[in-house]
Amino acid sequence: MPTEILILGAGFGGLELATRLSEEVPEQVHVTLVDQSEWFAFGFSKLDVMFGRATAEGVRLYYRDIAKPSVDFKHERVLSIDPQTRTVVTSGDTYSPDVLVVALGADLDPAATPGLLDGGYEFYSPEGAERVRAVLESFDGGDVVIGVLGGFFKCPPAPNETALMLDAYLRARGARDASTIRLLTPLPMPIPISRKTSAEIVSALEARGIEFWPQSVVTSLDPEAKTALVADGRTVSYDLFLGVPVHRAPPVVEESGLTVDGWVPVDPATFETRFPGVFAVGDVTSAPVPRAGVIAEGEAGTVADVLVARLRGGGPDPEPYAGDAVCYIEMGDDTVARVDVNFLRGPQPTAEFHAPSLDITEEKRQFGDARRARWFGAKSTYL
Repeated sequence: MPTEILILGAGFGGLELATRLSEEVPEQVHVTLVDQSEWFAFGFSKLDVMFGRATAEGVRLYYRDIAKPSVDFKHERVLSIDPQTRTVVTSGDTYSPDVLVVALGADLDPAATPGLLDGGYEFYSPEGAERVRAVLESFDGGDVVIGVLGGFFKCPPAPNETALMLDAYLRARGARDASTIRLLTPLPMPIPISRKTSAEIVSALEARGIEFWPQSVVTSLDPEAKTALVADGRTVSYDLFLGVPVHRAPPVVEESGLTVDGWVPVDPATFETRFPGVFAVGDVTSAPVPRAGVIAEGEAGTVADVLVARLRGGGPDPEPYAGDAVCYIEMGDDTVARVDVNFLRGPQPTAEFHAPSLDITEEKRQFGDARRARWFGAKSTYL
């Protein structure tokens, strides 16, 4: 009988793992891939929607189009997880797989910051980005504050990208001279593992008149006064507040007993949890790497290596995840920079910055196209 593998969450991690298993051991596994959404969208596409470079529908890749040997997709909501018995109850069924992989990502919690729901806009969800797009279309100028509201958040470069793309967007509409842009983040620099990369980004922000406030966390908003309170006691006025909400593990994961201090601890070599046969990858884990789609994809590759080796009955587990990733950073004016990073190979993380260019913009397009084709068989692109 094939080994039953249940993957909860069809983001970068879930899609890559399902694809690898289908490619390499289709006769030895039956993979069930579960997600509460009907479609997938790349995280970077939220900014394309927000700034009018793509439509919300145009960035969606529908799970119904997945056609891979030994893989079934289920559009269901996860209701409970028992990691001790590997029993999962969803809105459609009850599963007891041989192997369980939790790849449910991190939830956004805008209510965690008082005043955000009434006085600002989150732009980190597809729905939020679409709402902000409508707001920006009628924004003729004013004080804009972009605030990162928690210490852990997906895609660390994204708030910087937002500020640079907003500058270009407002210039194109003739509203930049009537506007200020301030970026507040709890991080000490845009990319903490690389002073050179951070200096390049800060230089780009300064060149465009964007104020960068590092180590600054907005704790609440006053919607009537249109002011944001910073943890150190400062206040900043705004006409438009764009927030990266506090992130948290999904409640169903918190309630399962998998989490410690809010996130799922894993063996960094295999991504197995303390429960045998239960793995976790991506934003939901406390692995010592950033929360980003390419990181989740790499972690899923390691889980695939581990499972394939075990299924084939061959020797020790493969090499652990090395923490390599390529990060593309939108720098405004349709140019993209690239940072080649590594988090786990040496005593300290490393990063190599490649200056923005149209050639790297094309690399980013190819990055998306390759995954569309690999995961969904889709060849078209909106870029």
